[in-house]
Amino acid sequence: MSLNPDRVLVHDREMKTLMNLDNLTHTDQLAEFLSGTQAVAFSVLSDPATRYAWIQATLIRFRYLTLTRADQGLVIRVLMRVSGYSRQQVTRLIAQYRKTGTVTRRPRTVAGFALKVTAADIRLLAAMDERHDTPCGPAIKKLCERALRIFGQTEYERLASISVSHLYNLRKSVPYARRRRHFEKTRPRQIPIGERRKPRPDGQPGYLRIDTVHQGDLDGKKGVYHVNAVDEVTQFEVVCTVERISEQYLLPVLEQLLEAFPFRVLGFHSDNGSEYINKRVAELLEKLFIEFTKSRSRQSNDNALAESKNGAVVRKFFGYSHIPSRFAARIHRFNQEHLNPYLNYHRPCFFPETHTDAKGKQRKRYRYETMMTPYDKLKSLPAAQTYLKPGITFAILDALADALSDNQAADRLQKARQKLFQTLREPGLKSG
Repeated sequence: MSLNPDRVLVHDREMKTLMNLDNLTHTDQLAEFLSGTQAVAFSVLSDPATRYAWIQATLIRFRYLTLTRADQGLVIRVLMRVSGYSRQQVTRLIAQYRKTGTVTRRPRTVAGFALKVTAADIRLLAAMDERHDTPCGPAIKKLCERALRIFGQTEYERLASISVSHLYNLRKSVPYARRRRHFEKTRPRQIPIGERRKPRPDGQPGYLRIDTVHQGDLDGKKGVYHVNAVDEVTQFEVVCTVERISEQYLLPVLEQLLEAFPFRVLGFHSDNGSEYINKRVAELLEKLFIEFTKSRSRQSNDNALAESKNGAVVRKFFGYSHIPSRFAARIHRFNQEHLNPYLNYHRPCFFPETHTDAKGKQRKRYRYETMMTPYDKLKSLPAAQTYLKPGITFAILDALADALSDNQAADRLQKARQKLFQTLREPGLKSG
C-alpha cells in the first residue's frame, strides 16, 4: 500500500484502528513505532522534493533542536526508516535545518570538474608526437613551451602549462588513440650464451652448422629427433638420432657427434633453440675450446646450410611420418654404420663459388666441375693433413672410402634402410 509521506498511516494491531503518523507528538510513540508493536504500511516515494518537505515538517513538529540526545536519536531513526535515506544523509539534512531552519534540496549545477585540456589539445599532442617520433614526456613539454614562447604558437598554451605526468595520461586517452596509434617492436630477450653472428671459417674446415629435425607427433606422443651437423667448408655431415632433446639424451650424443668428424671442430653454430642455447652445451663446447655462435634475428641464411641438408638428406631418408621415440637407439646405429659413411665418402655435393660483379654484388655459382664428395673436398684443401685430429691420417680414411664403391655403399644403405623400416612397422616391437 503506497501512501503519501505526509499521510503515513500506522495500523495498531491491538486497538484495530488506523493511526496517522502526523498525529504522533511524543517520542514515546516514536519508540513504539520503531519497536514494531504497531504495523507499518508505507513506501518511500521517489520524489526527493517530497521527502525533503516531510523531513522538515517532522523536525518542526517534534521540536528537534530542543530534544535530548536520546530523543534526537529516535527521530533520526524514524526519518531513516520512512525516507529510506542513510544515516549520513539524514545527518547532513539535520545540519542544514540547524543552520538555516529549512530542509531544501540543492540541485547540482556543476557538471564535474572543468577540463583544463580539451580534445583539440589532445589531438595537437598526438600530432606533435607523430612529428617528433614520440619523444619522452619532458621533451614534448619542452617542445610545447618553445612553440608557445619562442615561435608564438598560442594553440600550445594549455599543453605547455600542464605537468609531464599528465602528458603521459593524455597519451593513454581515447582521443589520442583515435588520432594516433603507436606500436613498439617486441624487444628480444638477451641470453648471454653464444655469440650472435655468422661463422667465419675462411676456408678452414671444422666450423659446424647444426640443426634438429623432429620426426612428428602422433596421439600426443613425440617422435624421435635427428641432430644434423654439417661442416660449412667440406659439407662433411654427421646425423645422430635421440629419443628426446633434453640434456640427458642430447649431451652424450653431442660428444659422439663432435668425435665423429675426422678433423678438429673449431666452431659450433646453431639456431636459437633451447636444446643448444643452454649452460650445459656451452660448458661442453668451452671445455673443448670450440667457438659457440648462434643465428641472428631476421638473417635466414645464417643456418641455411644445415636446413638445406635437413630436406635433402634427413627428410629424404626418413620421410615425414611419425617414428616412435623408442626406436631412437636403432636409428642411431643405422646412422653410424650406414648413413654417415655413405654421405661423406660416396655422395657428391655441389660447392658454391662466389663471384663479385663490377657493382660489388656477390653471386654464388654451383659448377658441375667442382662437384665432389665431402671427403674429396677435405683432401683437396691446402695443407689438408694439418686439419686432421691426432691419430687420424688420410691413409686410414682412404681405406674407409675405398672399402666399397659408390654403388655398393648405396645398395648396402638401401638394404639396411629397408630392413630398418620393416622392423619399425612391426607391431609390439621394442626398442634396442
